[in-house]
Amino acid sequence: MAINWFKYSAPSTFYALAGKLAPWFAGMAAILFAVGLYVGLYVAPTDAVQSDAYRIIYIHVPTSLLSMFIYVVMAGYAALGLIFNTRLSAMMASALAPTGALFAFIALWTGALWGRPTWGAYWVWDARLTSQLILFFLYLGFIALHASIDDPRRADRASALLAIVGVVNVPIIYFSVRWWNTLHQGSTITPKGVRMEATMQVALYAMFLACWAYAIAMALWRVRSIILERERATQWAQELPEVRS
Repeated sequence: MAINWFKYSAPSTFYALAGKLAPWFAGMAAILFAVGLYVGLYVAPTDAVQSDAYRIIYIHVPTSLLSMFIYVVMAGYAALGLIFNTRLSAMMASALAPTGALFAFIALWTGALWGRPTWGAYWVWDARLTSQLILFFLYLGFIALHASIDDPRRADRASALLAIVGVVNVPIIYFSVRWWNTLHQGSTITPKGVRMEATMQVALYAMFLACWAYAIAMALWRVRSIILERERATQWAQELPEVRS
C-alpha cells in the first residue's frame, strides 16, 4: 500500500506523527547511551598512547560530528522554507537549532578537557577548534535572530539566510586538518573505516547513534511545541485535548 508522505508536510498532520515517534527515539537514545558509556568507560581497553584520557572521544567525536550534520540539515530545512514558503520546514529548522548548539558546546567543552593532557593547554587557536567555535556562534546567532523578530514569518526568512550563509563553515571544520598544519589529530571516522580496536568501535558507534536518536527526539518534541504556538488559533489545534485543557 502506497503511503502519501506529502500529507505529513502539513503541521496539522506532522504534529500527531511527531508525538508518536519522539518517545521511541528517546527510548533508543537512553538504551544506546547506557550501552555506549558502559562499553566505552569500562570494557574498551586503555589506549597505548593517550592512556585513559582518550575515553572522552566517546562523547567528543559523536557530538562534534552531529553538531556539523545538524547544521547542514537545519540549513536545508531553512532553505526549503525560504524557497517554497513551507511552514513546517522553517519550524523544523528552529527545532533543530538548540540541539545543534548543545552538541557544538559539548564538543568544544570535551575538546578542551581532552586538549589539556594531550596538548598541555585547554585551548589553542587551532583551525578546527576556531571553526568549531564559529559554528557554535552561528547556532546562537540563528536562535537569537529568530527570537528578536516578533513576526514568525519574517523571523523564519531572516534566520534562514543566516543558516544558509553559515553552512560554508561546515566543510572548513571537516577539512581543516587536511588544509592546514594543525595540532588536531586526523579524523577517527573516515570513508575507509574506523581506525580503532573492535570494542572501541562498538562504543563509538553506540554513542553516535545515541546522539542521533536524542537529536531526533528533541527536534520532534520541540517542533510540536512550535506548531502549537503558531497554530493554536486554527480549528484543528483547538480540537486537541492539550489546547482545550
